[in-house]
Amino acid sequence: MDGTVTESPLAEPVLVLIGPTAVGKTALSLALAEQFSCEIVGLDSMQIYRHMDIGTAKATAEERARVPHHLLDVVDPDEEYHVGRYVADATEACRRIIARGKRPLVVGGTGLYLKGLLEGLFEIPAVPEKVRASLQQRLAEEGRALLFAELEQCDPESASRIHTNDTHRLLRALEIFQATGLSWSEHLRAQKVRPALSKALQIGLLCEREALYERINLRVEQMVAEGLLGEVQKLLALGYEPGLKAMQSIGYRHMLQFLQGHWDWDETLFLLARDTRRYAKRQMTWFGSDPNIRWFAPSEPAKIFACIDGFFTGTEGE
Repeated sequence: MDGTVTESPLAEPVLVLIGPTAVGKTALSLALAEQFSCEIVGLDSMQIYRHMDIGTAKATAEERARVPHHLLDVVDPDEEYHVGRYVADATEACRRIIARGKRPLVVGGTGLYLKGLLEGLFEIPAVPEKVRASLQQRLAEEGRALLFAELEQCDPESASRIHTNDTHRLLRALEIFQATGLSWSEHLRAQKVRPALSKALQIGLLCEREALYERINLRVEQMVAEGLLGEVQKLLALGYEPGLKAMQSIGYRHMLQFLQGHWDWDETLFLLARDTRRYAKRQMTWFGSDPNIRWFAPSEPAKIFACIDGFFTGTEGE
């Protein structure tokens, strides 16, 4: 991960609400914020973009009027935004919320952003452009398998953590070794990586798979009815290129495929719902590996409120 946290971690308790897309985080977050005097800090890698409201299920003007929201509409769709910047922005937002006498409530589904907040960031050594270019050329000419075998020789610890198809992290590990002579694993051990949050309660929302998939199907229908296609047309009219990272996200790339004539409308809607369900499954795989998340069904608000009350009052587990 890029970036580093230089300030000491927040000592004050922070509430985190996570879960897959369409599970019901927004409605619960508003209720929690009003009950526990919170302001909401977004944990979403797409809601940070301006002009992208419908396809990211961003909080409405009415919802923002009920509870202050932070880290929405931070950058334009063609600006770079990475996890290091998110951690810095989110930490600053939390500090300001606490200074106002409120409590931060971090809400979303981007697991990498949450990992940065809770575990800290690894400061990546500078890599000369010639090293990066050379590895890119070798990847194109020799293939990923050969480079992965090389990584297994020079940094077996990192190779054991990296999936054989994860080209980005494969190249990053080789870049670090070639640029510094030390493995990525050695750099990680040498750095004192500090988290941004020192006391966080992670509440996870989860429902039965079929129920979640039905919610996703309804979410897709709602986005289309609200004008997702028109939102993408507006982005194109503003001059944002179809190949931008933001424009290739779920929903936006589907509308682009339709506008470019690659898919008909029925196929577009089918694939949008399918890919959203697959994304939700990936989110659950990520979050499911964290033993610190307290899981609840959206239909259990009383249990959730009791758990949070115990966290804030120090009576948790009594």
